[in-house]
Amino acid sequence: MIIECGNKVHIIYRALYDSSIRRHFVGEVIAADGALCRLEGFAFVYDPKSTMYVKKPEKRTTIVDLGESGYIVNVIDSGVDLDRVIYKYVSDVGLVATDNEKFVLNINEFGARS
Repeated sequence: MIIECGNKVHIIYRALYDSSIRRHFVGEVIAADGALCRLEGFAFVYDPKSTMYVKKPEKRTTIVDLGESGYIVNVIDSGVDLDRVIYKYVSDVGLVATDNEKFVLNINEFGARS
């Protein structure tokens, strides 16, 4: 299998048009059938006023077909504490998702301000 229960992922939802809400998700696979996954984790939504991604405080469950072209999916280390993941700007890197420990994912490779 490509994706299994217990895997942790960072997902970028591709914008369909310029004014689309930009949304990311960080979560753990709790069930999988091929690339179709039930995930539990946190949504991050872009706030154009602050030019930052805002983490929604409540954990949520979502179903995503990770094989679809509408997503950019990164498998992240299983040791990452999803409750601690935030977005921040780092001066020499730019926008990153991080747990302020070992996990740092450069978001800039997906666009200037994904």
